[in-house]
Amino acid sequence: MRNGVTVSTASRLHLGFLDLNGGLGRRFGSLGVAIDAPGTSVELSRSPGNVVDGPQADRAKTYLATFVGHLGLPEGHRLMVHQAIPAHAGLGSGTQLALAIGSALRKLHGLAPDPAADAGLVERASRSGLGLGFFLEGGIALDGGRTNDGGPAPIVSRLPVPPDWRILLILDPARQGMHGANELAAFRAMPPFPAELAAHLCRLALMQALPAVAEADLPPFARAITEIQAHVGDHFSAAQGGRYASPAVASVLELLARNGAEGYGQSSWGPTGFVLAATAAEAQRWQRLSSPLARKEGLELMIVKGRSHGASIAGPAQAARESVRHG
Repeated sequence: MRNGVTVSTASRLHLGFLDLNGGLGRRFGSLGVAIDAPGTSVELSRSPGNVVDGPQADRAKTYLATFVGHLGLPEGHRLMVHQAIPAHAGLGSGTQLALAIGSALRKLHGLAPDPAADAGLVERASRSGLGLGFFLEGGIALDGGRTNDGGPAPIVSRLPVPPDWRILLILDPARQGMHGANELAAFRAMPPFPAELAAHLCRLALMQALPAVAEADLPPFARAITEIQAHVGDHFSAAQGGRYASPAVASVLELLARNGAEGYGQSSWGPTGFVLAATAAEAQRWQRLSSPLARKEGLELMIVKGRSHGASIAGPAQAARESVRHG
């Protein structure tokens, strides 16, 4: 787009909360991975009037108006959403769309990038800091949870995704994960999370999952993720009707588990499920095995890679994309 700004970003998998107890002063704590698809891509330019078009246009229009008002900028923008991560699928769509628009607007008007402020303004990153962290940089990351004082949870560990690893996504287009007021009510209604279990999940993350990533050793990482997912899924089961939000996705995960898959679960509130694979060939094997059942259940399968870089931005007179962190 001539004299415009393009921002592209991608999804994340939320692999589980580690401390829903909060007894040490911080609550939640998230482990996750940035993935290269599905993605969000927006283009923003000046315009005589305000025009917002493309998938999730209503949501995008709200974000744009909020940022324009907060920054005291003049009206008159054309925002084209060329691609958007599916909404409420457990892939971080709202955070990525909001941060893409906020970053594009700041770039267009010559302002310094500030994704953390943008996230707070539109109430993103309210529990997990992964979406903000992955917008800045990719990888496999752990956030340190939120304090009662607010502010995004800090990323305390980040490692590049081993390049050979792949992930099979299991998408249920007929369902949406819990969000909005229902999500807040679900968190309020949950029983206390045992401190001993929170300690165990943190140990799994620190002493099994992250070292396995550093050594590109999928099996121990996969086992840690499966166990974290089981405990967190069971804690959320009363709110979402079982360990998984989608019975159809659950049936595919159960099939793959019976056939030896490790490292599987649901991202955030779902309904998207995932299975980790050490190689592309392994991911393709899981895809072939699950395709008949997935078709029967109306599901979509997608093999993706980890993404070890953040969002990209191209501004006026720029021929190449650059990291949003460098604006």
